[in-house]
Amino acid sequence: MTRPLIVGLTGSIGMGKSTVAAMFEAAGVPVFDADAEVRAMQGPGGALVQAIEAAFPGSTDAGGVSREKLGALVFGNPQELARLEAIVHPAVAAQREAFLIEHAGAPLVVFDIPLLFEKGGAEAVDRVVVVSAPAEAQRRRVLARPGMTEEKFAHILELQTPDSEKRACADHIIDTGTSVEETEDEVLALIAELRGVIPARQSL
Repeated sequence: MTRPLIVGLTGSIGMGKSTVAAMFEAAGVPVFDADAEVRAMQGPGGALVQAIEAAFPGSTDAGGVSREKLGALVFGNPQELARLEAIVHPAVAAQREAFLIEHAGAPLVVFDIPLLFEKGGAEAVDRVVVVSAPAEAQRRRVLARPGMTEEKFAHILELQTPDSEKRACADHIIDTGTSVEETEDEVLALIAELRGVIPARQSL
């Protein structure tokens, strides 16, 4: 029995990955948004709120996990960050497996994973799609975000695999440095191509 072709969608900050993910979804391709799952599980009544509060007392409030409070406890502390990831990652993996079961009959699905390369997730997908744009376009988009500064942008870039390396490791590249219409045409052409590909791994 075959399973869907698993497409890993990634891209550095400001490259337009969320826009491209929405294009896949609009074209009828199921998309698993890892960040959205984490936000839901850390929101009011979320599945991870109690576990995170137990591990990091004072990090939650009526709205669920407080990103500011939790960030103050783990930012710049690799040991504490590892403790947090040990809580979050298994929960996300379980949600991802449930998503795959739900969409077992689909020809392909997309895993929207911002840190696909940084966290070693590229090994778990059949194809890697990198969303990319010229550096000047990336910079303009990111610095236009509320609360963003040159320093924050530089720090984020330091934590992410360089765009050039992501492009070199990609099976497919979607360029968002063009018009929205051209990007959408690229996405639709890629979907048509991927729907004809047999998954590299079969499930029994």
